[in-house]
Amino acid sequence: MSTEVKKEKKSRSFRTPDTYVIIFFVVLFAALLTYLVPLGQFDTQEVTFQKADGSEDTRTVPIPESFRIVTNENGNPVKEGVGLFKPFGGVGALNYAFEGLASGSKWGTAVGVVAFILVIGGAFGIILRTGAVEAGILSMIKKTQGKESLIIPILFLLFSAGGAIFGMGEEAIPFAMIVVPIVIAMGYDAITGIMITYVATQIGFATSWQNPFGVAIAQGVSGVPVMSGFWFRFIMWIFFTVVGITYTWIYAKKIKKDLTKSVSYESDAFYREDFKGKEHIDVKFELGHALVLLTILLGVIWVVWGVVKHAYYIPSIASQFFIMGLVAGIIGVIFKLNDMTLNDIATSFRDGAKDLVGAALVVGMANGIILVLGGTNPGEPTVLNTILHSIGNAVGSLPSAVSAWFMYLFQSIFNFFVVSGSGQAALVMPLMAPLADIVGVTRQVAVLAYQLGDGFTNLIVPTSGCLMGVLGVAKLDWGKWAKWQIKFQGILFVLGSVFVIVAALIGFN
Repeated sequence: MSTEVKKEKKSRSFRTPDTYVIIFFVVLFAALLTYLVPLGQFDTQEVTFQKADGSEDTRTVPIPESFRIVTNENGNPVKEGVGLFKPFGGVGALNYAFEGLASGSKWGTAVGVVAFILVIGGAFGIILRTGAVEAGILSMIKKTQGKESLIIPILFLLFSAGGAIFGMGEEAIPFAMIVVPIVIAMGYDAITGIMITYVATQIGFATSWQNPFGVAIAQGVSGVPVMSGFWFRFIMWIFFTVVGITYTWIYAKKIKKDLTKSVSYESDAFYREDFKGKEHIDVKFELGHALVLLTILLGVIWVVWGVVKHAYYIPSIASQFFIMGLVAGIIGVIFKLNDMTLNDIATSFRDGAKDLVGAALVVGMANGIILVLGGTNPGEPTVLNTILHSIGNAVGSLPSAVSAWFMYLFQSIFNFFVVSGSGQAALVMPLMAPLADIVGVTRQVAVLAYQLGDGFTNLIVPTSGCLMGVLGVAKLDWGKWAKWQIKFQGILFVLGSVFVIVAALIGFN
């Protein structure tokens, strides 16, 4: 048997499981844990802290020393095993899809993020229907021939700064809708587009000195002055941004030489076919195209202003992009771009949302994992509370620098279950901060372990709505992304470990 046939047979014999399959088995594992791990509960308290802008914020947090295992009338630990099905809106293992999708609020996972993804998809469906983005891409390619690679460091730096300064995350989804087709048209692949948009934002998010949705909340609930530790974090941000740019640039140059080496080669065909042969066409870039692109630019400025100045979040940002899409559609109708009609605005919105339905479903299903474990409320009896307390005790028995590293490891793993940066900070930091006092490291180091563990693993956990939204835009399956990204994840983890250990040894405060 020839080597080629063997390789082909091997590739057919093993296929990376679909994201839905992975989540299904994780749900079953979570259900099994409910039979093995007793319920645990904390008392809670309201913690008020001053934010960097002088305003106050309040969070409900657990009281570490109040933890207790829930017992029955005989004094035995209570284990409430989750059944396969539960009627009347209850949570059973196989209720996870619907209950996950319907849970939460418009301010976050799951229903808020699901709605955000669908509205964003619809809005950009309208924008793309005008043809302005395509015309702009083809025009830019002609003007930048020989200088295409400059787009990588410039965009990576901008998106990383967005993650560091105002916690950019969900906003990367609509930007990916523009950037991914651009880099594919330039001869790169979707992986390159994901790296310079979403990955860059999360590197900035993880190493930020002021991110209002992560490090600022973690510092506030830990009793650490908000915005403190600036220079250490700023140097760390520069270092990891340079690492990300370098890694992406090397990868992109290799892929441009041979696109077939890309794990997204097959899925990229959707965009490649769209641009095939058009690069030699004399593109007619009209006034209507320019007005649509101007609408996008002004819309982005509006979003950034809203987030930075008024802390706009999911509901406001989704509506801003909806307005952006609506205005672009009206411009398309007035200037007859691609022969657009009013009905085309409606159909393109529907088609754009349809393209991201798969990603939206993943967000809900992934949230079902948390519901099976009892939810993230520290004041309610849950399996997750018991796991959280047990790991905290285990970390506290180790030497200081090693304890700091295990905090980082724990945060990296725990992010699979609680992917919200602010939610994880409010749940975990009240436990990790006093634990840091016990093991002899500063609370600032505990915050550092949290932000690195949370931010970096956002790049790979399938429970991240932002990641799944971006992968949906790129039409790339999570399994293929994880297979490619695991190497970069390892590099980030090792370098993050070095920073955490150094911070512990120098008494970073």
